[in-house]
Amino acid sequence: MPAPRLTYRPATPDDEEQLAALDTSFTTDTVHRVTAGPTGFTIRPEPVHPPLTKHFPADDDEDEDDDDAPKHTVVALDGDRVCGFVAVDHEPWNARLTIRDIAVAPTHRGHGIAGELMTRAYAYGRQRGARHVWLEVTHLNAPAIRAYQRMGFTFCGLDTTLYTGTPSEGEIALFMSRSLPTAPDAPGPTSRP
Repeated sequence: MPAPRLTYRPATPDDEEQLAALDTSFTTDTVHRVTAGPTGFTIRPEPVHPPLTKHFPADDDEDEDDDDAPKHTVVALDGDRVCGFVAVDHEPWNARLTIRDIAVAPTHRGHGIAGELMTRAYAYGRQRGARHVWLEVTHLNAPAIRAYQRMGFTFCGLDTTLYTGTPSEGEIALFMSRSLPTAPDAPGPTSRP
């Protein structure tokens, strides 16, 4: 299937309904198992059968403080329909660009849209003096982990309790980071055009 012709731009309030409706689910036949040892943790991919499908719960925006909202969101548009987005924050105190959320509609995955969204996130970070990029992903989301690794991210930590008391109870948060690419058009070391 040919890659769709897309446009990218900063999100506007008019995009909120489409952003909320975007299907961010995934299906995987692999998860990343986290095993505690006497001196640390091991993270390794492990097959699961049958494949697991994860649907993320809708965010409850009513209780969110405006200070907690992402500072910058870029949308990918196929015509006038949002088919992907990336939401980021910049933290000046440690020069970190945080990827708060990134998603591509299932119908548009595999066409380099996530890489292009990351390129635009990196540009935002560079404009603000960021030196590195950080994100969090559930251990179940092997497809995203593989994509992040192709983009140059490596594991840098985890939290076994981050999702306690949430619909994702029992999942483990994996943290990944990389230095901010200096080339404005390079999403990562092995990205596709």
